[in-house]
Amino acid sequence: MGIFSRLRDIISSNINAMLEKAEDPEKMLRLMIQEMEDTLIEIKAQCASAMAQGKTFERQSEEARRRVEEWDGKARLAVEKGRDDLAREALLEKRRHQERADLLQGQKSECEGLINQYQSDIIQLEEKIASAREKQKILVQRHAHATYKKRAQENIRKAENTEALARFEGFERRVDRMEAEADLVNFGRKTSLDEEFEKLAGDEELEKELEALRKEVKGAE
Repeated sequence: MGIFSRLRDIISSNINAMLEKAEDPEKMLRLMIQEMEDTLIEIKAQCASAMAQGKTFERQSEEARRRVEEWDGKARLAVEKGRDDLAREALLEKRRHQERADLLQGQKSECEGLINQYQSDIIQLEEKIASAREKQKILVQRHAHATYKKRAQENIRKAENTEALARFEGFERRVDRMEAEADLVNFGRKTSLDEEFEKLAGDEELEKELEALRKEVKGAE
């Protein structure tokens, strides 16, 4: 496929429709952008070549016109000197250079038309590339979001899995049992001899306080 055929296909293509049909839109878009960038490089090279050729035609055309004026002057001089034979030869040379100047001017005009077309194609292609890159940016973001959402949903399903819940409940029961065992460590333990005497001393102090309170109450009567 030639560069112009590729360019026409790219410019006329509907990127959205192509992406909808693609099995891997992200990969498809990368390939499209690469194709457009390669084509853009080729078109710019062709445009630069046409511009250089146009300058060559212009320079050659100016030289031919200069020779036309030169031979016109020689023809006039020959006529003034009565040398019609030389004047005739000079006019033939003038005509030959005029024809060459006209041909080169035509080629220069064609070259300018081609350059204008190249430049128009470059603008359209650059706009197409910019649009494709924007779509690529959005597509990458959507892909990342979809991947994150899928992973989150998978984690939610795992958390809702019966086996996972059963393991979690089993762990809770183990913790409950450990807490109960800790509460039973001192349950039913006999008090030591020191604790018994401390208890008796505490009881005696309490009785003294109670007796004093009784006397106070009777004295008040």
